[in-house]
Amino acid sequence: MDKEKKMLWTVAVILIVLWLLGLVTSTTMGGLIHALLVIAIIVVLVGVIQGRRV
Repeated sequence: MDKEKKMLWTVAVILIVLWLLGLVTSTTMGGLIHALLVIAIIVVLVGVIQGRRV
């Protein structure tokens, strides 16, 4: 795995874990966690579109 792909996966996994934590706790931070998840998905899609296999 190259450095960029590894970092992308690390960020995506962290954001997904935080998103799941936001779903479980149902606090006001849940909205922020969901926004971060959307950003993570966009980053993954941009990587795929640019030709990097994620």
